[in-house]
Amino acid sequence: MSAIRLLVLGAVRQHGRAHGYQVRNDLEYWGAHEWSNAKPGSIYHALKQMAKQDLLHAHEIAPSTAGGPPRTEYEITDQGTEEYFRLLREALTSYDQKMDMKSAAIGFIVDLPRAEAVALLKERTRRIEEWRAAVTEHYVPEDGPEQLGHIGEIMNLWIHTADAEAEWTLGLIGRIEGGAYTFAGEGDPFVGVLAEGQENPYATADRRPEDDR
Repeated sequence: MSAIRLLVLGAVRQHGRAHGYQVRNDLEYWGAHEWSNAKPGSIYHALKQMAKQDLLHAHEIAPSTAGGPPRTEYEITDQGTEEYFRLLREALTSYDQKMDMKSAAIGFIVDLPRAEAVALLKERTRRIEEWRAAVTEHYVPEDGPEQLGHIGEIMNLWIHTADAEAEWTLGLIGRIEGGAYTFAGEGDPFVGVLAEGQENPYATADRRPEDDR
């Protein structure tokens, strides 16, 4: 799966309608340029590609009186919304994702109803346990990695990673079941986007022509 698709669709959806620089600014505000492939070129490319795929609708806005190219604003379509939630649900249940996909999914988890978020995370733990059981058919962690030579360290890493993933997921489930955060249908959501004209303290200095379009 592609984290950039989930990130861009989610950012546009949060605004309702947003131009490319707003999307870029939001993702940089979240630090996504540090933990994912959400660099300026990738963001603008994703916007254009998903508009061609009817996941986003591109609105051309008249240029300013000072001149310059028309600015394009993007709005998520019904098809785009369906794709967004498909990616989100898959990323939450598929524990063996890259860190950027996991991070993007957690960033948007509150777009789901609380009960569904818990159910998806419980499915995640079930899959972790299933995968761990498959590994331990061939490797007994209690016997130590040396039983397979230095190659045993690979399986040792897998087991530790699976255990850490399970522990973290169970902790998140507990916090959500305990009432943490505001989920879909529960009231005003957490505002994680910048207001128009608000300065972004985490913005990069990498200026692109697309910033003004």
